[in-house]
Amino acid sequence: MRLSRYFLPVLKETPAEAQIVSHRLMLRAGMIKQASAGIYSWLPLGYKVLRNIETIVHEEQVRAGHIPMLMPTLQSAELWKESGRYDAYGPEMLRVRDRHGRDMLYGPTNEELITDIFRSHVGSYKDLPLTLYHIQWKFRDEIRPRFGVMRGREFLMKDGYNFDLTKEDALHAYNRHLVSYLRTYERMGLQAIPMRADSGPIGGDDTHEFLVLAETGESEVFYDSEITDLKFGDREIDYDSVDQCQAVLEEFTSRYARTDETHDEAEFAKVPEERRRTARGIEVGQIFYFGTKYSDAMGATVADAEGNKVPVHMGSHGIGVSRLLGAIIEASHDDNGIIWPEGVTPFHCGIVNLKQGDEEADAACEALYGSLTAIGLEPLYDDRNERAGGKFATMDLIGLPWRITVGPRGLKNGVVELTSRRTVDSEELPPEQAIARIAAIYGIATA
Repeated sequence: MRLSRYFLPVLKETPAEAQIVSHRLMLRAGMIKQASAGIYSWLPLGYKVLRNIETIVHEEQVRAGHIPMLMPTLQSAELWKESGRYDAYGPEMLRVRDRHGRDMLYGPTNEELITDIFRSHVGSYKDLPLTLYHIQWKFRDEIRPRFGVMRGREFLMKDGYNFDLTKEDALHAYNRHLVSYLRTYERMGLQAIPMRADSGPIGGDDTHEFLVLAETGESEVFYDSEITDLKFGDREIDYDSVDQCQAVLEEFTSRYARTDETHDEAEFAKVPEERRRTARGIEVGQIFYFGTKYSDAMGATVADAEGNKVPVHMGSHGIGVSRLLGAIIEASHDDNGIIWPEGVTPFHCGIVNLKQGDEEADAACEALYGSLTAIGLEPLYDDRNERAGGKFATMDLIGLPWRITVGPRGLKNGVVELTSRRTVDSEELPPEQAIARIAAIYGIATA
């Protein structure tokens, strides 16, 4: 993409309403625009990152054997009355009435709707296990929407639901989700710590939240510092293996890590003092096992091997897709702007022409742009007739992880400058070597 043809409405000044880093930088980088309190339009740059995050979530869900679908944003209140949650959920639920006088709601979650789908189409244990998920917009009418996409009213979320014959099978689904989430977050350049949490209005006895440590986190967290040394890495897991998934769960949850809602001071005191940590955390996902809570209430049963009708065991599993974008910025930025991890960056690298209109510099930038595009990468070429300082400031603000700088002086020596946004280290290389380096970073083979 050529910046002269792109819609990137960057701001020089930070809007007064932005209280935290991610909100400030998303507004300044032209990623979002507030439509009303807690509701945002996603502008092209923000939308690209949002879709990159969504793609990673989809890929890891499918890798774990989960099946994608799509449910509506508006739901019938009758299903929620059937489960008993319509009145219990509270004022966060946006309740509406259609032109026929029927009670509806803008879904904050989908346990009732998915249970109704299941009971309509599944009747035998032979159809289990089954995990369905979707990525859809949700609405929760927060009393004080703030912090941009971190605590908005409308948000994009992946929510998945497992249906199993027994508690043991459902707990394996729980463990499988924990494994898939660890891999998902690491692909985004995040370390998300699974912490024992409170189930809230979802219900159930077993639940873990995944929290990213950040000073602006809404939750106080208590943890054993050893947990921050754990990495999922490139390990291959057989998601059908109960033992392998259980082993990962035990590895990542055996050390103390809890939110303030479930913190146990006596248990925390058992952690060696030098390893006890207190911090703030941003919730980016949560998994639940709630047994037969919804299947009992809504008659979601299957025939077991003996022909008996038994309620299915269920769990739900959410990832805050739009919230993740803010969390990544909170965890990865500096005074000059965002620093995108390679896994979610909106463009793979930036190209800065130091002397637009110079025949040799223009030709070199065009060649770089064409070569990178030809191997499947998407560069952002700043071809504006702007001063170099302004171009560098824009690139730093929007946070592309790599920048290639092209100028007449370097071209006389046959080189361009390759700069890492994260380390700010620069290296002069011939253009073809800069291309090969960028390709290698993103796992693309070049001739």
